[in-house]
Amino acid sequence: MAARIISIIMALILMPSLASAHGPSRQKASETVEINATPDKVWAVLGNYADMSWHPRIAMTDATKGSEVGSVRTLGFKAGGMMEEELSKIDPAKMSLATFIGHTDVNVLPATNYSSNVTVKPSADGTKTEVTWRAAFYRGYPNNDPPAELNDEAAIKGVSAYLREGLDGLKAKVEAGV
Repeated sequence: MAARIISIIMALILMPSLASAHGPSRQKASETVEINATPDKVWAVLGNYADMSWHPRIAMTDATKGSEVGSVRTLGFKAGGMMEEELSKIDPAKMSLATFIGHTDVNVLPATNYSSNVTVKPSADGTKTEVTWRAAFYRGYPNNDPPAELNDEAAIKGVSAYLREGLDGLKAKVEAGV
């Protein structure tokens, strides 16, 4: 019995150090925009997976299978760098899509194992459209003691900015009628 109590005490003493030894935690970011257009008009732009020209950071987009699940789009960034993003789910009836980027270019987006979900819904008063873009990801440096530009805070800040800029670009494109 004494040996069991000692084992329990030792486990309790060691637990805090074991908890701090694990790798990075999954982070999240979410941004929303209200667009002065119908959900159908917004979805007509957003639901075309082969075209991400509405995002101000994107210079080119090429999708292997258009807007089909499994389609991989190559994103070329204006600042340089490329990434491949896979369409993991699309539901035109619910106006939502989900994507995954397994290998990000951390010089473009300081995160890894990035997945996102975008939804299009009528606004509360029914006169506009609300678009929400949510992302889950890990910091750009997967090991302990990351450099400042690839730590959790940098990943959250970088992904949040990417989402915000994208939604603002989508709003500008749809409202301009382009």
